[in-house]
Amino acid sequence: AEYMGELTRDRMCSLVKKWQTLIECYVDVKTTDNYQLRVFIVCFTKRQPNQIKRHTYAKSSKIKAIRKVINATIIKECKECDMKELVNRLIPDSLSKDIAKVTKPIFPLENVFVRKVKVLKKPRFDLGKLMEVHGESSGAAGGGKAGTGEVLDRYEPPVQENV
Repeated sequence: AEYMGELTRDRMCSLVKKWQTLIECYVDVKTTDNYQLRVFIVCFTKRQPNQIKRHTYAKSSKIKAIRKVINATIIKECKECDMKELVNRLIPDSLSKDIAKVTKPIFPLENVFVRKVKVLKKPRFDLGKLMEVHGESSGAAGGGKAGTGEVLDRYEPPVQENV
């Protein structure tokens, strides 16, 4: 399996502390361009400003409710965009901020991160779509018929005399 952005080990270890609950969650989603992804989320419970208790442990029922809301949020965000848009949403952590905002009524969270994104299944390769994404004219690669996206089986590039 391939990984997209993965939280480094030292960053993950610096986040884990005593007296708080670590909540992990993963969701399988399918983008509009038929990529199947598994998105891993990690978050921690947050201490309130007027809190007297030393710890911020969440009950298991609250954790289940948080996971359910996280799953719904990620599915809603990911199923309406393609892979390129999803990567652009993951880079500035806007998805993490949305999750923290949505789960606040259940239990306040801090350090919400997309820990890892695993590519489970890629769509079939289509040269026409690739040219369309990169803005090239159809048939520029010479691999298939112009504009059809059809790929020939035994395409070899022309041999160059000088390198």
